[in-house]
Amino acid sequence: MPETTAQPGDDPRRILGRYGEELAARYLTEQGWRVVDRNWRCAHGEIDLVARDGDCLVFCEVKTRTTERFGGAIEAVDHRKAARLRRLVAAWLQCHDERAGRVRIDVIGILRPQAGRAQLRHLVGVGS
Repeated sequence: MPETTAQPGDDPRRILGRYGEELAARYLTEQGWRVVDRNWRCAHGEIDLVARDGDCLVFCEVKTRTTERFGGAIEAVDHRKAARLRRLVAAWLQCHDERAGRVRIDVIGILRPQAGRAQLRHLVGVGS
C-alpha cells in the first residue's frame, strides 16, 4: 500500500488524491510502463500521470474515491472533463520533447473503502 505523509493542515481529499496517484503509478510500473511525468500543471489544469507504454504516450487521469455513493471514480470523467484533458495533452506535448508513435488518454479509478483493500480499475482510451 502506498505511503502518504500527511502534513499539518492537509486537506483529506488531497491526501486521498496523492494516495490514488501513488497507487496508480505503482500499478503502471508493475505493468512494465515508465512514468514520464506526474502532476504537471498549466493554465488549463493538471495532468495526474504521463506514462510510456511502448511507443504510446499515455496521459492518465486518476480518480480516487472512498465510496461510490455519488458515482464511481471512472464515471467522474464526463465529456467536458475529457475535452479539458485533450487540451492538457496538447499543452503538455508543446512543452516537452517526448516523441510518441501514439498518444492516448486513460482513466484509472480507485475505490479505497474505509475497511478493506483498494480496488483499481483502468479504463483505456477515454475521450478520443
